[in-house]
Amino acid sequence: MSMQHRSPYPTAHCALAAVVALLLCLLILLVPQKAHAATPLVLTSEAHSLDAWKVITLQPDASRALSATDMLGRLDGFEAPPRRGGSIGTHQEAMWLRIPLAVPEAPTNQWVVNIDYGALQEVDIYLTSQGQVLQQALLGYLRVPGKASGASRTPGLALNLQAGQAYDVLIRVRTLGPMILPITVSEAPYRLKMALREQMLQGLLNGLAFWLLLYSVLQWVGQRDRLFACYALVVLGSAGFSLQFFGIGVQFLWPGSVWMEMHGAIIFGLVALVGSFLFLRQAMAGDAPHSRYARTMQGGAALTALVCLAFVLDLLSVKAATIFMSLFGLLPTLLSLPAALRQTRQGNPIGATLLVAWTVYGAAAATMAALVHGLVPVNFWTLHAFQFGATVDMLLFLRVLGLRSEALRKATLNALRERDVMRSLAHTDPLTGLPNRRGMQIALNSALQQCAPNRMVAVFLLDLDGFKPVNDTHGHDVGDDLLVAVGQRLQNNVRRQTDVVARPGGDEFIILAPELTRPEQAREIGEGLLQAFSEPFTLRDLRVSVGLTIGYVLAPFDGKDVRELISKADAAMYKGKQTGKHCLLRGDVPMALAS
Repeated sequence: MSMQHRSPYPTAHCALAAVVALLLCLLILLVPQKAHAATPLVLTSEAHSLDAWKVITLQPDASRALSATDMLGRLDGFEAPPRRGGSIGTHQEAMWLRIPLAVPEAPTNQWVVNIDYGALQEVDIYLTSQGQVLQQALLGYLRVPGKASGASRTPGLALNLQAGQAYDVLIRVRTLGPMILPITVSEAPYRLKMALREQMLQGLLNGLAFWLLLYSVLQWVGQRDRLFACYALVVLGSAGFSLQFFGIGVQFLWPGSVWMEMHGAIIFGLVALVGSFLFLRQAMAGDAPHSRYARTMQGGAALTALVCLAFVLDLLSVKAATIFMSLFGLLPTLLSLPAALRQTRQGNPIGATLLVAWTVYGAAAATMAALVHGLVPVNFWTLHAFQFGATVDMLLFLRVLGLRSEALRKATLNALRERDVMRSLAHTDPLTGLPNRRGMQIALNSALQQCAPNRMVAVFLLDLDGFKPVNDTHGHDVGDDLLVAVGQRLQNNVRRQTDVVARPGGDEFIILAPELTRPEQAREIGEGLLQAFSEPFTLRDLRVSVGLTIGYVLAPFDGKDVRELISKADAAMYKGKQTGKHCLLRGDVPMALAS
């Protein structure tokens, strides 16, 4: 059998083809390639506002010294950003942005390039064409405000454009904070409309914060409740941060103040953190100011206040203060979370309200953090998320304040009610519900202070006739029922508006009758009481009869001392017992009235 041999040529041909392909790839890589022309943003009358991030390219400047002219010679070095959301995170170097523009027709309105974020240190905007700088504006809060910046809260430049020309807008940004760059190219009227809308929104939210701050301060001054002062710190810090973040502060409150722009956001953030520590301490542990939780929260507030003071005095760097805020920002919530969960399980609305507030604030803070790091796109909701969250948080904290105040009010009312009950028990006969001897003495002392010859006070001391046989025959229960019925009958036969019936003990009763204008009125009251006891009492299935022996005195004629008056009335009553009972005697003057 003959052997068949394969031809070596196919293998050689494949190897040769691979070598040629590799050489072609190397050649392509070594030969300089012409840069593709950047896709321009086309400005037409139909497009009122365009998102510049659709066409933006970037180039870093580590030296921070390159000029617009230098960058015009390096246009090929601009590259597409990793994300086109409008936020590129934090960078130590300066960042250059390129926006190519095409103007196919004569503009009906002036176009404006604008960055809708004001917390940027240096923002240089250049309009260029054919390698020449046509316009420029040097903006940012490190720059002295000039005509180009006007009174705007955000950096922008009105562009002078001609039809049929191609332009490049170069923007240089350098800042220590995040490069949040919501850049738009808009017609001037539309841009003005959007700017006014933003101003109205900021006016509404900051106006609400102002009134909440004023309300809390006035309540603190009026009620001396520390909870309102702590709430005022929270509102002041949150509102101040928003004023700085959205450029309202530099526009209206501290224009041209570089120090405030460098320090404001962190100072207000630390103030809000101090307020959060103290507010939650007061709301969650106001009844236990010496607990471990309360001491920890107070210590956190003190430490934060010291850090804030050190930062104000420039003893602490921006980086160090920012790190402190990052580490301690969630500490008040984390420390208070167990107590809030416990209160929620117990049905306390304060705990549930705090959990909702923390959820809203946490979502807003997470959105803000994602925006700072460029993880979410810049739009109306993400840019304002933290402000909206802080506003809802302030309103929910206001509800906590109201719930806490209501709880304190109820606790105070309960304490007063308990005090009144205890006082009533101390001054009340437990069987009949009438004032006891102490209660009668208090009422008599008060009446005697207003006693006069034309405004007399009568004191009647009454003893039941025939009570002991009823008590011995029918038992103590019937005897107690009889005493209750006697007290009710006495009350029904005196002047309800002025007279006081008391039971000092046993089968004795005392009646105080103030504001008498004639001595005869006292005798008439006593006679009426004797007459009232001519009828028997019906107790359960029994009918029993008891009488009265009454001794009385009349102040100020028989004295003005409580002990003296009661002693004389008691002596008159005792004398009546000896002379036949069921009679009415005044002091030592016999005025017996037999029935």
